[in-house]
Amino acid sequence: MTGDGAIGPATHVRHARPSRDLAAAERFWTEGLGLSVLWRTTERGPGEHDLVMVGFPGGSWHFELTRDPERPLAPTPTVDDLFVLYLGEPVAEELVERLVAAGGRRVPAHNPYWDEFGVTVEDPDGYRLVLSSRTWG
Repeated sequence: MTGDGAIGPATHVRHARPSRDLAAAERFWTEGLGLSVLWRTTERGPGEHDLVMVGFPGGSWHFELTRDPERPLAPTPTVDDLFVLYLGEPVAEELVERLVAAGGRRVPAHNPYWDEFGVTVEDPDGYRLVLSSRTWG
């Protein structure tokens, strides 16, 4: 960062979205994908909600999965709401099996490009994770 409000390659990214079941979502992203729990809260103050943040310690991105038990929001993913990880190698079947065992569901991609160059797995809330065999950049 340059200090002038510029966004750059080192900018940290938080992707926040609601979850029907935080325990199920956490299991998918940690046991399935291998992320770590970075923060968790179940505060019950005004305007507070339950959340779990998952990512890689020291990483530049993480997910904030939220659930407001008093005013729950239903996740509303579409078949083209994708979180893509570029692995740069063939997708290990063991990884896909781990994601499925942790509550995911392997699905055909809406865009056939992702079936040609990877594997798509829906998380317990219906959001899609694409494991791409391609590289980025």
